[in-house]
Amino acid sequence: MTTALITGSTAGIGAAFARRLAAQGHNLVLVARDAKRLGEQATELHDRHGIEAEVLAADLSAEEGIAAVERRLGDRTHPVDLLVNNAGFGNKGRYLEVSMADELTMLKVHIEAVLRLTSAATESMRSRGRGGVINVASVAAFVPRGTYGASKAWVVQFTQGAARDLAGSGVRLMALCPGFVRTEFHQRAGMGTDNIPGWMWLDADKLVAAALADLARGKTVSIPDPRYKALMGVVKLTPRGLLGGVSSRTGRKYGPQ
Repeated sequence: MTTALITGSTAGIGAAFARRLAAQGHNLVLVARDAKRLGEQATELHDRHGIEAEVLAADLSAEEGIAAVERRLGDRTHPVDLLVNNAGFGNKGRYLEVSMADELTMLKVHIEAVLRLTSAATESMRSRGRGGVINVASVAAFVPRGTYGASKAWVVQFTQGAARDLAGSGVRLMALCPGFVRTEFHQRAGMGTDNIPGWMWLDADKLVAAALADLARGKTVSIPDPRYKALMGVVKLTPRGLLGGVSSRTGRKYGPQ
């Protein structure tokens, strides 16, 4: 049986990955900040699917949290075959309305943790000649819209570059770029969602199924829904200057309130 390590596993997209992978027979290493929720999740998945579910309580905005997950990924006696870098959050407010401390915390979770955990995982995977990494980004990566979008753009570019450098090694890397998904993401950031049209919401379980299929196909970027693929096609054809204005107006209309 193979083992998958999922960060931010107790809610939303991370929990959907845990459910799907457990149902497929993968053992899991579940990573999040809340030890109690991790224990409950591990017990449920073990009882339902008969897999082994290890828990690792770690805060990826802190050095000790990142280092703890790095150590687990580097354990060659209990190797991890799939890493899902899912942990992340949003800040409510525009540029200069969010404190510098909160901006830097976001960069630590979205960029430093992703870089270090991907590196720890792929070094071990490359030596075995197999493995995979899914870095959860966002369609926000493709539009000029604040620090969140900028950090997710880094995730996409980093993942594509690392995938090229590791081509032929047996290790696959993919950036997953979902749109709006009904999770705890907006609630935790204090963001209202009533103004977001129903058609823009994605189902986390369907998203995960599509993402795993894209990873198996060898894709390095996954936009797992036809609606968002069409929107991103329009984005690619829109001049950057015009796109910035459209992104700002759309953000005020459909974005965090």
